[in-house]
Amino acid sequence: MKNENLQVEKLDNLDNQKIPPQLNLFTIFRLGFFQMGLGIMSVLTLGVLNRIMIAELKIPATIVAVTLSLYQFMAPARVWFGQMSDVKPLFGQHRTGYMWIGTVLFTVTAFFAVQVMWQVGDSLTANGWSNPTYFWIGILGLMFIIYGLALSASSTPFAALLVDISDENNRSKIVGIVWSMLMVGIIIGAITSSILLKQVGVEAPLETVKASVNSLFIKVPTIVLIFAFIATVGVEQKYSRYRTRSTIANREDKITLATTFKVLRANRQTGLFFTFLFVLIISLFMQDAVLEPYAGEIFSMPISESTRLNAVSGMGTLLGLGTTGFLVVPRLGKKNSLKVGCIATAISFMLIVMSGFTGEASLFKTALFLYGLAAGLTTTASLSLMLDLTVAETAGTFIGAWGLAQAMARGLSTVIGGATLDLGRLLFDISMLAYGLVFVLAGIGMIGSIFLLNRVNVREFKDNANVAIATILEGELD
Repeated sequence: MKNENLQVEKLDNLDNQKIPPQLNLFTIFRLGFFQMGLGIMSVLTLGVLNRIMIAELKIPATIVAVTLSLYQFMAPARVWFGQMSDVKPLFGQHRTGYMWIGTVLFTVTAFFAVQVMWQVGDSLTANGWSNPTYFWIGILGLMFIIYGLALSASSTPFAALLVDISDENNRSKIVGIVWSMLMVGIIIGAITSSILLKQVGVEAPLETVKASVNSLFIKVPTIVLIFAFIATVGVEQKYSRYRTRSTIANREDKITLATTFKVLRANRQTGLFFTFLFVLIISLFMQDAVLEPYAGEIFSMPISESTRLNAVSGMGTLLGLGTTGFLVVPRLGKKNSLKVGCIATAISFMLIVMSGFTGEASLFKTALFLYGLAAGLTTTASLSLMLDLTVAETAGTFIGAWGLAQAMARGLSTVIGGATLDLGRLLFDISMLAYGLVFVLAGIGMIGSIFLLNRVNVREFKDNANVAIATILEGELD
């Protein structure tokens, strides 16, 4: 009788709640400004800082890769922040408060990381590899750890918000537009960085480089911060369906982090998809740490031109994102689209290697455009699979898990890329062979991810997940 009364009360509460309106096109594009900001910041961290540390400050690529990747290794916090945003509102909202605080922190931390980077370079010049240099490298690593935590606190609740405010009939449209604007941000970041760093030539004095980069890391993060507030203000309050969907929204005190891990382990397909994402992302992005140095060393491109390469691949990715959801996935299906994307990416890596041996910059840029196109295809298809493997009851938790897989893989991809380059330098006297080793290994990984994809079964997940999760939640909450 008591359970029946509780059920009736719950239904009455749902009936009394006003159903939020569907998102209009203007709001969807407004949300995209948040992702645009993340795209801009990714160019600054991986497109500018890695080039300066490796090429200008002469820091070994492995150390640079490890340091830059530390923010990705903070990815386990994504599950925690996702779970917290599920059950602990901040400033009266489940997602928005976390996003705002995180954005303020990562934009401010980016500037301080640059200042520490100069200290590393100065210490290396003055003292060589001594305790002061190691100290500053440690401080730089700490900056990127804080950056990673702040990024987790903002990006994971944002992705969960997209689940909260969408329905099945408009979710793919929202994802397509918002992730397309991520690539727009990468393109804008590449072009803006290129313009602001235009006076920095290949032989520019270090003081000129410092002044230009410092200015870049003041102006651009400020714009990113403004974008984040414009994108999200009022959206959750007006459009979120979380409290009408979730059986745990009003039981925050009963849901623990241990419960969320039980939810994640409730279905073996969760682990299979996690592993597939892990291998896919490592293979797709291990060239990030070496691409700009490759352009500078093999093709003698200045910083402004090598940074602009992000716009070339970004245009391809934008085209891939914009067309895949409408033209490719409906015809081939998600898994087959992913396979095509993996093969196309492997081909693009082989073309990048060919361009280095031939010295053809035009072939290099064509290969980068193809890489971007293939990356757009794999991104759209994998995101669609990710949403199929996300349960509304614990959207933040699942998004956090997928974010964990992606971020940890991005971090490892940066380390593996840098370490492979250094290994190649030890094995070969020719720089081109060292760089080629990185791209060949990435291509092999893309082909290998196809075999993992064949084991992912969305139908099995859907058949088992709801029953398993309901059983866990019932046991925890009762």
